[in-house]
Amino acid sequence: MGAGSGEGSSKPWGGRFEEEQSPLFERLNASIPFDHVLAPYDLKGSQAHVRMLAGIGVLTENERDTILEALVQVAREVEEGSFTWSLKDEDIHMAIERRLTEIAGAVGGMVHTGRSRNDQVALDLQLYLRDAVSGHQRRLRNLMGVLLGQAEEGRDVIFPGYTHLQRAQPILLAHHLLAYVFMLERDWDRFASWVKSSWMPLGAGALAGVNYPSDRKKVASELGFERVALNAMDAVASRDAAFEYLADAANCGLTLSRLAEELVLWTSQEFNFAALPESWSSGSSIMPQKRNPSGAELVRAKTAGFLARLQGLGVVLKGLPLAYDNDLQEDKLYVFGTREELDLCLDAMAAMVGGLSFHPEVARAAAEGSYSQATDVADYLVEKGLPFREAHRISGRLVAKLAAEGRPFADAGMEELTVLSPLFDEGYYEVVKLERVIAAKRSPGGTSPSSVAEQLRIARDVLNRLDSAAG
Repeated sequence: MGAGSGEGSSKPWGGRFEEEQSPLFERLNASIPFDHVLAPYDLKGSQAHVRMLAGIGVLTENERDTILEALVQVAREVEEGSFTWSLKDEDIHMAIERRLTEIAGAVGGMVHTGRSRNDQVALDLQLYLRDAVSGHQRRLRNLMGVLLGQAEEGRDVIFPGYTHLQRAQPILLAHHLLAYVFMLERDWDRFASWVKSSWMPLGAGALAGVNYPSDRKKVASELGFERVALNAMDAVASRDAAFEYLADAANCGLTLSRLAEELVLWTSQEFNFAALPESWSSGSSIMPQKRNPSGAELVRAKTAGFLARLQGLGVVLKGLPLAYDNDLQEDKLYVFGTREELDLCLDAMAAMVGGLSFHPEVARAAAEGSYSQATDVADYLVEKGLPFREAHRISGRLVAKLAAEGRPFADAGMEELTVLSPLFDEGYYEVVKLERVIAAKRSPGGTSPSSVAEQLRIARDVLNRLDSAAG
């Protein structure tokens, strides 16, 4: 249609325009290629909105029922994959409204009464994120359960504990695995806090509210929101819900990445503390002997994407004036990618951790051959009245001597011990036994069998809490 025709653009909003959009601008402007994912949420919001419009007398019962029946048909077409998407529709909202009016006739256009695409997309995103969070929490609970199962089986397995990736003190394998259970619990709780902070934006209009006595609380109740956005400009302009979601997901990704790194190390030939099943390993195109922990490596790498998307959305948002700007439609690219990748990583980690087979004899040898009882030797001397710094020095000198000769603590003779300090006696040999070293760490949260048993009990209670919260 040329300029000056007097009929306006063919777009639904085209009355103000005389020219059609440039095809290139149409490509740049359209969000249909990615926001079609929001279709189920857009339809759900439209159904609640239509019922509310009828409730305040804007729609008759017949108009309401006609529109609702048409929305059901649109939903069926979307679900079956027969819905036709077009760049000319610009976004999911216009695409659904276009099909709605094809089915219901002109009355379908009433669906947009009392709302704007600005508050509509804000609602769709909130609903989408709620589903995303629910799925993450379900998968987090599953991974925690798998870790707890391995911890139960490994409650008597002695393992080397590390600091600076150097063997530090002996621990129980269960103690190590439980650390990740409680880390993941905090990730679950962060997502739960996100749900509590979300609110219902529909009814804000473009930025100033609408010219109808909208019953926003009714819509919020139907859609499962406890709160309604209090300010119309805030409702359409804010994306802190998306940013907070990406931050929570990135935090969870960091937890998964650290666990993945443990799997890479433990299953290496150098460590050999565990093995991944062949179904979760890959080979080399040139080296026949290789069995690579590629799944764990990829989870580790995907965390970079979680962090990058968080930063990316922050950069999009940082300079936007109120209220709505088209920059905001890019938020979905960050959110959609994170949801899909995090679900994949959580499922993959649960499968890999569940498939791990540990090598207790190798882990014990590593714990015993690294002089990880040195702190206990120092504490033994402290109990005999030596200041800790002096005891630390003597224990260190003993380690240096034994390490130079390739001997373990238990091989030290009493004569050479008393040369270092006359406080040594036969009790030393009991002190350096791994089981005693571990049993001595009986402080709350420690690695003693009694402390680990309490942590296992707490972890089971945590999972029961999460199951109850899930309904």
